Amino acid sequence: MNLRTPIWSIICAITIFGSGAWAASAGPGVNADQALDKLQQGNARFIVGKQEHPHQDFARRDLTATKGQQPFATILTCSDSRVPPEILFDQGVGDIFIIRVAGNVANVDEAASIEYAVDHLNTPLLVVLGHTNCGAVSAVVEGADLHGHIPALVRSIVPAVARVRAKNPTASGEPFLNDCIKANVWQAIEDLFRSSAVVTAKTKAGKLKVLGAMYDITTGRVSWLGPHAQQEKLTAGYPWGSSTGH
Repeated sequence: MNLRTPIWSIICAITIFGSGAWAASAGPGVNADQALDKLQQGNARFIVGKQEHPHQDFARRDLTATKGQQPFATILTCSDSRVPPEILFDQGVGDIFIIRVAGNVANVDEAASIEYAVDHLNTPLLVVLGHTNCGAVSAVVEGADLHGHIPALVRSIVPAVARVRAKNPTASGEPFLNDCIKANVWQAIEDLFRSSAVVTAKTKAGKLKVLGAMYDITTGRVSWLGPHAQQEKLTAGYPWGSSTGH
């Protein structure tokens, strides 16, 4: 076991998913490009109001209950109630493995859940989906007075905002916020590559495609940002201890 594998990966395997469910799935039977096409077609239907609402009947529930789940994509996105992945991608029961957390950050619990999906359910596509008007990113941008556990959560967003501010110190308003939201998508992907042996190894081996995306809560459109610009560099040092120094 790589010492950098999040401990919650092990805990989740034992206490949440159970020994039976932890056995590796055969996968969804589609590759990353086909999975991406499913999401893109579903979003296109959603935008024009011509959803098909697939896999939402008793037969689908019975199939997934008795035969197990084989989602074709994993999505890390925000908890915002305006960003429901199954709806905006027009998918149904068992189609997408979703991790939702304010600000779509990739901390330990999120990384562990993603590892379960990509390593044991063998989803070929991982999408980190940000969205316009993200409250978590706005809180960091505005320096809001935060309480409880929220400061610990948004700490992962701070580097993204700082990076955008350093590039354009005079920027402000909605354009600046949108740039920060996009940077936060890249930050989450970078955090995953730096912390998760599973995500890094599968991406490096070509078994997993990791993409950033942005959802517009007004138009309903998902814009695809592509892979992280530094993906090759971020994954080059795996196993850690070589070129990346992590």
